[in-house]
Amino acid sequence: MLGELKKMIPVINLNDTIKQIDKPWSPITIARVNDQVVRMALVEGEFHWHKHVHEDELFYACKGNIVMQLREQSDIVLHEGKMVVIPKGVEHCPKSDEPAYNVLFEPVILQTRGD
Repeated sequence: MLGELKKMIPVINLNDTIKQIDKPWSPITIARVNDQVVRMALVEGEFHWHKHVHEDELFYACKGNIVMQLREQSDIVLHEGKMVVIPKGVEHCPKSDEPAYNVLFEPVILQTRGD
């Protein structure tokens, strides 16, 4: 195996990733794990009501606070460092009054804007 180049395993700095995001609601892919993807997005203002029929979606408030509005229960407030899994089929609408950064862990095939 001499001479074979080994692939370097990258270390991801989420603070550096934040600097790459310049517009709200436009997630960027930061890693892939098997059939899942890790994305980061700027949350500013209100997204739109949507649901994912076949996939769960994990939201992690990396920086700032995010409100997850839900139709069938009280809103969930994600303070920095908190996360929630929205089960498939649950209608939701994320929002934030101030810029916040969300890390999403979801299947690669998930349509970000909902079904």
